[in-house]
Amino acid sequence: MSVTATSSSEGAALRYPFASIPEPGKSLTVAPGVEWLRMRLPMAGLPHINVWALEDEDGWALVDTGMQTDDTAANWQAAFLGPLGSRPVRRVICTHMHPDHIGMSGWLTRRHDCRLWTTRLEYITCRMLVADTGRLAPTDGVRFYRAAGWDEAALEHYRARFGGFGKAVHALPDSYRRVRDGERLAIGPSEFEAVVGCGHSPEHLCLYSRALKVFISGDQVLPRISSNVSVFPTEPDADPLSDWLGSLAALKARVADDVLVLPSHNEPFYGLHERLDALIDGHERRLERMLEELRTPRRAIDLFSALFRRPVGLEMIGMATGESLAHLNCLIGRGLIVRDADAAGILWYRRQ
Repeated sequence: MSVTATSSSEGAALRYPFASIPEPGKSLTVAPGVEWLRMRLPMAGLPHINVWALEDEDGWALVDTGMQTDDTAANWQAAFLGPLGSRPVRRVICTHMHPDHIGMSGWLTRRHDCRLWTTRLEYITCRMLVADTGRLAPTDGVRFYRAAGWDEAALEHYRARFGGFGKAVHALPDSYRRVRDGERLAIGPSEFEAVVGCGHSPEHLCLYSRALKVFISGDQVLPRISSNVSVFPTEPDADPLSDWLGSLAALKARVADDVLVLPSHNEPFYGLHERLDALIDGHERRLERMLEELRTPRRAIDLFSALFRRPVGLEMIGMATGESLAHLNCLIGRGLIVRDADAAGILWYRRQ
């Protein structure tokens, strides 16, 4: 899911222009033709997601949808009875495939007889993960987490929870409209450029309006927390952190600093380039701390203290392990560390 695991106090100097936030079912105008709504989330530490309604001819284009819950359905129903009125939904645009973003897309598109717009890898990856619903935990996954240092209690927790992704996603639309990087989308009177990045998810879609000076950032840029960047059992040698850092650097070169950033979590803010610098610097410092720890061989789970300020329990161990492995694979890619498997198949990492 798109739960953001690494908290960050960086960005304290960012500017937040709105003194209030919209209550569920209500909206707040943040730019001409752009409404800010919030949907509740059943997540400790991440109680909401921001979604955006863009005026689209005589109706709305909705950007992100919330997770499939009764609360979210009630929030949307209240919004259509209230600030969104009886105007039709012309399209549903999803930044990426995590359930808090795409979870209600099928519910909305079927109710309003409209299309889902997203990038190809987000749609396909979501379909793949939803298809795991009800499956037993795969042997490859158990092997992957055992190699990271998990004990039997953690592995049993993984087995019990595997396949839960689809429970948070309403039946996906059976077709979609692909959005490509750099494409110009005419949404009502405004033009938005599709800006695609990766690292947090495979092909994350952001929307940039130069005329409105608005940047809908999804989870690609958040003001107070750093989006989770993880390695998963399906691609154990992936290097998403290098992808993530490259995407952040590319955003700074591509999107002006004077935009109002509309993130999926926390509040809209000014100071995009400052925040991008802070996110990149924060990960580079974590890489340095991890490299220092690896003067002595360590497993992935031994390195949580280099990444997180609080203890990691069973509920967070999967995300924490994915983030630890993302940093380790990045260091391997930079030629700074190596890994070796012991006789039990446990992976040990050390400096070159």
